Amino acid sequence: METIKVPTREEVSENNQAIFDNLEANLGFVPNLYATYAYSDTALGDYLAFQNRKTSLKAKEREVINLVVSQVNGCAYCLAAHTALGKMNGFSDEQILEIRSGEASFDAKIDALAKFVKDITINRSKPSQEALEGLFNAGYTNESLIDINVVIGDKIVSNFIHGATQIPVDFPAAPELEAAAV
Repeated sequence: METIKVPTREEVSENNQAIFDNLEANLGFVPNLYATYAYSDTALGDYLAFQNRKTSLKAKEREVINLVVSQVNGCAYCLAAHTALGKMNGFSDEQILEIRSGEASFDAKIDALAKFVKDITINRSKPSQEALEGLFNAGYTNESLIDINVVIGDKIVSNFIHGATQIPVDFPAAPELEAAAV
């Protein structure tokens, strides 16, 4: 049940209209979740800058984080969007489902990342020593740890906004994890 409607270009500030125009030019549309950020005069621009900041992580690693956090938080919108982005970044449907479960048997480094992200998200910022050691043993660094947590925070913000608003998902729905695993 949608709690607020997605604002149109005409219903947002001039500053956000310019961002909508840029999103339209680059993506071909303004995703509903991004449009919803535009209820705030500054949140959309701030969020996009935060999301697109320079990082030590590769795009595939960021998608692993996005998928795992969104699965833990049960965010249908973000799971749909990041399933599409995961495919664009070279993951297969099967790999995406495995990543969402918090594992990645196809790649030891991604597996350590997925396990760490699931552990720290479930444990509300306090990872197990095993998950932390696994992350570092897989080759991640102190810089990586900070960047991983920044991406986790980014995704939690979006998960919470969708959770609070229940705006319509405008990406192909991600398969249910349990149904897909059967």
